[in-house]
Amino acid sequence: MRHYESSMRTNSTVDQAQDSAQKLHNAVTQAMSHPTEKVIEQAENSLEHAERAIKHAPEGSVQGHGVDLAEEMLEEEKKRLSSLNKQEH
Repeated sequence: MRHYESSMRTNSTVDQAQDSAQKLHNAVTQAMSHPTEKVIEQAENSLEHAERAIKHAPEGSVQGHGVDLAEEMLEEEKKRLSSLNKQEH
């Protein structure tokens, strides 16, 4: 049982990073649909959170599994949010 609990913690940073990237995707999609200042700010806050989570993901990964996917998702959402910010200004 103890080994299982340890395994769950080991994978949790990667899971959190992927969850954060998914939440970022949802926030950016929402901002693109309703580009109000408040919604864009929420997406930017989500971006900061995802960046922190992904930065820590390798600490709990097993041979880097899952980290690349989270990083790819982050980069894609950064591009989407950047294009939205350019439209706003």
